[in-house]
Amino acid sequence: MPRINEAFLNLRASYLFAEVKRRTQAHRDAHPDRRLIDLGIGDVTLPLPEVVVQAETLRGYGPYIGYEFLRGEIAAHDFGARGVPLGADEVFVSDGGKSDAANIQEIFAQDAVVALMDPAYPVYADANVMAGRSGPADVTGRYPGFVYLPCTAENDFQPSLPDCHVDLIYLCYPNNPTGAVMSRDALKRWVDFARTHEAVIVYDAAYEAYIRDPEIPHSIYEIEGAREVAIESRSFSKNAGFTGLRMAYTVVPRETQGRTAAGDQVSLNQLWLRRQSTKSNGPPYVVQRAAAAIYTPEGQKQVRALIDQYMDNARIIREGLEGAGFAVYGGRNAPYIWIRTPAGVSSWDFFDRLLAEAQVVGVPGSGFGPSGEGYFRVTAFGSRADSVEAIERIASRLRG
Repeated sequence: MPRINEAFLNLRASYLFAEVKRRTQAHRDAHPDRRLIDLGIGDVTLPLPEVVVQAETLRGYGPYIGYEFLRGEIAAHDFGARGVPLGADEVFVSDGGKSDAANIQEIFAQDAVVALMDPAYPVYADANVMAGRSGPADVTGRYPGFVYLPCTAENDFQPSLPDCHVDLIYLCYPNNPTGAVMSRDALKRWVDFARTHEAVIVYDAAYEAYIRDPEIPHSIYEIEGAREVAIESRSFSKNAGFTGLRMAYTVVPRETQGRTAAGDQVSLNQLWLRRQSTKSNGPPYVVQRAAAAIYTPEGQKQVRALIDQYMDNARIIREGLEGAGFAVYGGRNAPYIWIRTPAGVSSWDFFDRLLAEAQVVGVPGSGFGPSGEGYFRVTAFGSRADSVEAIERIASRLRG
């Protein structure tokens, strides 16, 4: 029989969200009379915008990297409107932000040194482990060979620049899971570092539509020099409710370069084009037409209404948890609320306690990385009624 890719054996036993679902289902099976409120996985609950529902019907195979009508709208509205010039040939449409986060590492060498925010979306680490860039995790949950960039309340969830050589740097702002944002000056320090040290930043901006502070940059390309060293990904899942439709895109500017072992420069834009052309047929035409519809004036209005409602949920959750005595972060420029667990209570113990005593589901912070221990994430993507009821339950049954 064929040998397997043994790098898969280095992964921790269970994907975070699969374990959350397993424990939640076990509670449902044991207590079928209890109504659970799920503020964990982050799936949207409001209906799709009407302009999306009215989009066109099915067609056959399309361009591997997405239709020109959509890539042009993305370049004009998401970037051009903010003074960031971008060509449609630098936009690669895909079937989801998770896919892009996992797949982008394929165009880099196996011995590339990876720097990860900690805590972070688990796919960043897992995909690089699968690629053979690490051995098994140690007792703290850290994978050897990765450079961890701790983000905690003590440093305002802003990672320090690496003090060693790195090739790939994963940044996510507005941040999942902490809800933090990065200022223009702080982001410039990262761009300057990457240019000086010939690193590439993989910048996950999936939640940029939730930024309320006008001083916070929506794109890394608002920073001078970023086109040379940054790849940016965005998703339609949380701003337009496409979690089931699957739609995202990644921007790889023409200026971004890698090098061969011999030192020759190679266009990352062209490498990603070749990778996508081989491994993807792109999202269906009907889904891309649906995505293009959100860029119409009515579509923008409807999407803004969705975001406003989720951000109002975030305010309700944040204020309610603060009133219950918890230390709470995020929820102002992001749809995630990050809670410090009570003293002496681990992230998973708090998950079990919240589930048993309040019948509310969230996500343990330690599942996002070692620095997430002692924290807990809830999302604002529930319905308004569920968000209000969940906080009432927590406030009446648990205290921070």
